Amino acid sequence: MELQRPFLRWLLMGVAAMTVFSVMFFAWTTLQNRESTLAIRPSAQNVSVPDGFSVWHHLDANGIHFKSITPQDDTLLIKFESSEQSAAAKIVLDRTLPHGYIIAAQDDDNNQTSAWLTRLRNSTHRFG
Repeated sequence: MELQRPFLRWLLMGVAAMTVFSVMFFAWTTLQNRESTLAIRPSAQNVSVPDGFSVWHHLDANGIHFKSITPQDDTLLIKFESSEQSAAAKIVLDRTLPHGYIIAAQDDDNNQTSAWLTRLRNSTHRFG
């Protein structure tokens, strides 16, 4: 019985340590994988959305990697793997694109919320 107690204590401490390290690892990976999206919109009605190829060219020439460039309505959405890449891209695009564009970070959670609200507002509700 005396030999089992140190072993059980060692086993319990090992399981507790592995649990703590696992939780810390998953928290770290969750915080590291933050996608970021930049939205480029024309500031006036007579200005068109910039061409995705020219945006790609400016970002590539400055060594900024991105996941995708997608036109949506009157907006060009650029997805990045991190907020640091997004911030660097904003600096480059502010400098290289002509005036007349609004370049801003887009929150993906708010975008989904606003999409649902738009759907609810645009649908007709019939009661009775």
